[in-house]
Amino acid sequence: MNTYLAKFRGIHPGIILARELKKRGIAQRPFALSVGEHPQTINAITKAKRNLPTSIALKIEEKLGLEEGTLALLQTYFDIQVEKSKIKPITPNLSLIRKSVFWDTDISQIDWDKQKYAVIRRIMERGNALEIKEIKQFYGAALITEVLKQKSVEAYKLNP
Repeated sequence: MNTYLAKFRGIHPGIILARELKKRGIAQRPFALSVGEHPQTINAITKAKRNLPTSIALKIEEKLGLEEGTLALLQTYFDIQVEKSKIKPITPNLSLIRKSVFWDTDISQIDWDKQKYAVIRRIMERGNALEIKEIKQFYGAALITEVLKQKSVEAYKLNP
């Protein structure tokens, strides 16, 4: 099990199943019927269009002689990876941004969401390449472009 988890952690277990079936020369349809599942279900799982339920994972593991829980754990690791990708950081990586760029305010007190327009303008005006890259990664290219298109006459200020 450890080799599977180390090798395939974060990959959908259906992709691993498809690979295993191909390696063993087993067709999907007869395999699905042999474990008591609909061929369409196994097909959707192997195409990573459907999650692998624990009940089906246990049947597959038994049939293929895999250690119990291997595919179920792979599904869990995949789910964790999906959830991590959904989480947006609350602040950019502050170790990449010089405090001197925000000389007039305490950088730890900046509300990165409410003051995003001022932050973007400040970094684009006074930041170095690394800081600009971090802000682009944090806010996204679409928002950066939108802010840069705006021609604001009024001064912008960061208020903590």
